[in-house]
Amino acid sequence: MTTTRRYRLGVMLGDGIGPEIVPASVRVVDAALAAAGADAVDWQELPLGAAAIEEHGSAIPAATMSALAELDGWLLGPHDSAAYPEPFRSQLNPSGAIRKHFDLYANIRPARGFEGGKAIAPDTDLVVVRENTEGFYADRNTYAGTGEFMPSPDVAVAMGIFTRPAVERIARAAFELAQRRRKKVTIVHKANVLQLSSGLFKRVCLEVAEGYPDVEVDDFHIDAMTVHLLRRASSFDVVVAENMFGDILSDMAGELAGSLGIAPSINASDDRCMAQAAHGSAPDIAGKDLANPVAMILSSGMLLDWLGTRHGDERALDAAARVEEGVRAAVRGGVCTRDLGGTASTDEFTAAVVERVTPG
Repeated sequence: MTTTRRYRLGVMLGDGIGPEIVPASVRVVDAALAAAGADAVDWQELPLGAAAIEEHGSAIPAATMSALAELDGWLLGPHDSAAYPEPFRSQLNPSGAIRKHFDLYANIRPARGFEGGKAIAPDTDLVVVRENTEGFYADRNTYAGTGEFMPSPDVAVAMGIFTRPAVERIARAAFELAQRRRKKVTIVHKANVLQLSSGLFKRVCLEVAEGYPDVEVDDFHIDAMTVHLLRRASSFDVVVAENMFGDILSDMAGELAGSLGIAPSINASDDRCMAQAAHGSAPDIAGKDLANPVAMILSSGMLLDWLGTRHGDERALDAAARVEEGVRAAVRGGVCTRDLGGTASTDEFTAAVVERVTPG
């Protein structure tokens, strides 16, 4: 039985181009849901980033974190935490703080070439499923502290943490996704050198694979995987990796598919999801109506797909498909921003996508 519901979604504009590309995404989501016959979204804008520091004394105010817990999902704009004043610059950045607080363990990053775009490998169509809470990223793998320490001025140590429960759940996420796609999972690791830590990642992923006999499985060392990805990106479907390896591979795959400017992502747990473009805040073009909103719009579409899948909501799934096809139809038709070789402004591109998701 299909359920339809009215979603309550958070909006955090962020810094730089965020106040341009996030509202653009809201416009497209609203149009796609209307075209699919779904209820409108109740949007709730929440403070985050440099503006929140000025007004609330925190880049991620406690009130924002509390409000997020009451919502169905969130849109997060890019942030420029490197430009924050101290002590905020040295703290866990806003997106990292949200991911850690809500245990958003799965970072899902698709890379699919655009017809009419500037892809190096236009036949790329894969998804990197990146474990988001452990691995070698020190700010995410400890309950308290940063995971890094210096016993002397000349020695720095960072912890890499791998646990069976964390590997099991990211592996399940990868295999569940593969069943909706082309039924193939590639496990990326470095078990030949990191036999205990990366070895555990590989072994547990292979154990989880036994529960999905219809999914083809292979595995590669991270260094070999970069070469295979460059040579034959089109042969990969779902790629699962620990935090750092997944970060590197997803950026690489995004560039093969066109650029990081078109690279979407979601960060999800079993019951919460945040849409977040993979790129940065681009402060040099902020406020000039030049920003490419593709990645943020597609990330918002991924959020609709996640909501539709979780709640059995066919209209949300329809709207998600409309978002992606609307973006692709606009680029295919020659409407794109300057970074993709076009002349459209942010607003003009958004209007073109809205036109294409709405039945004529």
